[in-house]
Amino acid sequence: MRPERLDTRTLNRALLARQSLLERSAASPLAMIEQLVGLQAQAPNPPYLGLWTRLREFALDDLTQAMRARRVVRATMMRGTLHLVSADDYRALRPVLQPVLQRLSLQTAHAKALRGLELDELREAGIDALRAGPLSATALGEALRARWPSHDTAELAKLVRSVELLVHVPPAGVWDSHQAATFAVAHAWLGTPIAQAADEDAADAMLLRYLAAFGPASARDASAWSGLTGTRERLQRLRPRLRVFLDETGIELFDLPDAPRPAPDTVAPVRLLPEFDNVLLAHRDRSRIFDENLRAAIFSRNGLVAATVLIDGFVAGVWKLQREGDTATLMVETFKRPRAADRTALQHEAECCLRVAAPGYSRHEVRLSVLGA
Repeated sequence: MRPERLDTRTLNRALLARQSLLERSAASPLAMIEQLVGLQAQAPNPPYLGLWTRLREFALDDLTQAMRARRVVRATMMRGTLHLVSADDYRALRPVLQPVLQRLSLQTAHAKALRGLELDELREAGIDALRAGPLSATALGEALRARWPSHDTAELAKLVRSVELLVHVPPAGVWDSHQAATFAVAHAWLGTPIAQAADEDAADAMLLRYLAAFGPASARDASAWSGLTGTRERLQRLRPRLRVFLDETGIELFDLPDAPRPAPDTVAPVRLLPEFDNVLLAHRDRSRIFDENLRAAIFSRNGLVAATVLIDGFVAGVWKLQREGDTATLMVETFKRPRAADRTALQHEAECCLRVAAPGYSRHEVRLSVLGA
C-alpha cells in the first residue's frame, strides 16, 4: 500500500501539537523539557520563554530552581549547541552524542592544539583541575598551563571540554545571567557515572524521542536536529515499528504510530516563540513552520535566530523585549498586517509575556507594527 501523503499544514499541526503550541500544557517545567528533548540555550533567557509559551502555569523561578537543584543541566548537546536538558536525559543522550561531538571538535577548530598532546592525559588533567570545584574556561586553561606551557591555554580548555563530559554550573545560564560559564565534570555534578559512549538501543531511543517531539520527519530532518550520521540506516531498521508517510514532494517521513496528527484545519492560536526555539531548527525542510522567503528575517548571518510570532501556526513576524528604566516594552513586527482577531490575540500574548518576563518593571508597553509600513 502506498504511504499516505501529508501536506504542509498537516505537518504544521502535528508539530504544534507535540510542542504544546496548539494548547498550553499542565505539565511541569521538567516534564516539558523532557517532552521537547531539551531546549536550545545559546543565551540564558530563551529557554524560560520557551517554557512560558507552552505551559499553563510558569514562573521564572521554576526553571532557575530546577537548575540549581541539578534536575536540569545546561550542556553541549544536539548539533554541538548548548541545550537545557533534564539530568536524566543528559545521562541518556550525551553518551549517544559524545563520540561525534568529540570527533568533530578534534577534526576542526582544535586540530593544531593537539600537537604533542595525549588526549587521555589531558582529560585526566582536566578532571584533576576540576576536582576542587567548578572553573571558568580561563581558570581551567590556566590550571593546565603548568603541564603544557607551550600550548595556548584557551585551546587546552576547549580540548578538555571536547574530550570530557562537562556541564555549566549556575548561576551561568539562569535568567538574566551575564556571568561567564563555569564548568563541572558531569558525573560529579550529577552524582552518578555517565558513559562516554552508548549502545545501539540508546541511539534508537533518542531517534524515537525525536519523532515523538518533531515528527513526522525524514532521515535528513532527524540528522539536522541531532547532528548524527547514519540516521537513514537506523530508520530503515526501525521501520517495522514506525508509520511511514510521504510529504508533498514524495520524500518519506517516519513517525510513531500513535503520535498526534491533528487535522490541517485545526485552529492554531497566536504564540510567541523565543530566540533559538527548536521548532525552527529541528528539520532540514522547515516549510512546515515558515516560508523559505522569510529565512533572512529569521536567521542572521552570524548564526542568531530571532524570536518569532506564530499566526495560524506559521511564522508571521518577529519580536524583541526591551527593558529600560522602569519600562519593559515588547516590540512586535509582523510581516504583513494581521487580521483584527489575530492582532487582539497578539496583544494579549505580548501582555502575558511581559508579566512573566518583566515582573519588576512598573510600566509594560506593547508596540505592534508591520514590516515596511
